[in-house]
Amino acid sequence: MTKAEIVNEISNRTGYEKNSVQTIVEAFMDSVKKTMVDGENVYLRGFGSFIVKHRAEKTARNISKNQTITIKAHNIPAFKPCKDFVEAVKKNTK
Repeated sequence: MTKAEIVNEISNRTGYEKNSVQTIVEAFMDSVKKTMVDGENVYLRGFGSFIVKHRAEKTARNISKNQTITIKAHNIPAFKPCKDFVEAVKKNTK
């Protein structure tokens, strides 16, 4: 599902204009991004959590050049769905 499809779905369910819904969806995504860039997590009860995970510095190999490289410590964004969300997806296994 794309952002445009999400906007259409919300617009159809609520009766709001697509332009208004698109502005709200983009504002939500910007808020989540800004909060995570600032190092904070976002918790949406009943849906899941957008969390910042820390990766420690590590040594890796570039096998094409046969070199050892160091990957610096860094943060990555992650999403952890709530238990009900996970169970609903598991039940829909075909």
